[in-house]
Amino acid sequence: MQKIKKAVIPAAGFGTRFLPATKATPKEMLPIVDKPTIQYIVEEALSSGIEEILIISGHAKRAIEDHFDSAPVLEAMLEEKHKDDLLKMVRETADINIHYIRQKYMRGLGDAILCARSFMGDDPFAVLLGDDVVYNQEKPALKQLIDIHEAYGGSVLGCQLVSDEEVSAYGVVAGEKITGAGLLKVSDMVEKPSVDEAPSNMAVMGRYIISSSIFDILEKTPPGKGDEIQLTDALKVLAKSEPVWAYCFDGKRYDVGDKLGFLKATVEFALRRDDLGQEFRQYLVDLLK
Repeated sequence: MQKIKKAVIPAAGFGTRFLPATKATPKEMLPIVDKPTIQYIVEEALSSGIEEILIISGHAKRAIEDHFDSAPVLEAMLEEKHKDDLLKMVRETADINIHYIRQKYMRGLGDAILCARSFMGDDPFAVLLGDDVVYNQEKPALKQLIDIHEAYGGSVLGCQLVSDEEVSAYGVVAGEKITGAGLLKVSDMVEKPSVDEAPSNMAVMGRYIISSSIFDILEKTPPGKGDEIQLTDALKVLAKSEPVWAYCFDGKRYDVGDKLGFLKATVEFALRRDDLGQEFRQYLVDLLK
């Protein structure tokens, strides 16, 4: 069984739901408390055993590269002022092994994944979408998927159960339940179905382990919804020739591509902080009186 050592993070979108903040700042760099959103995603990958990360970037995304680069002037100032904790934080961010490639045209998530082909080669790989931040203190969501892959092989879709009212916002999977494993063997996927069309309540939540066979399929996948190459369409084809599993991972998932989801993440991550939590909680209590 090949170990999952590489991950791709698609980060080429315009972030129009957060305009005007994202006019000059990538949405992935919007901070949850004091850390850019994309850093939470990168840290989840590293905590899951990923060794190499490829970020699919786009136009006006240089701030992401700068964030994970060295900052000699800043480091010199922090060193001179003996701000050792901050200096350590800045240098640790620069030590992360990250590669970049640009998605030249916005042709959808499937096209973004296809941009990673030469980097991934023939190895299975992880995908983490930057709009989904998952909190789990015990085991990262991606590590849970890697464990399933190592036990069962094939590709693994990270899912969570959603209500009937929510299915129309997600890709929803259909398939055969594997008794005792908490798994579904995927036979079909429906992108943003109505309640009547939804084959289940298992919605895909931005974490994947995918076989390299997906690349040949993506090259032949015609544009779908929004005239974009849909990863969902390619995964449906993959499921006909190789095992594709749907697994409900443990963890609190935040849709930080949505304004309300972003606010929820900011508040709840702040409340978990040792240096902020107690004082911030009291502020909220007083505010709501």
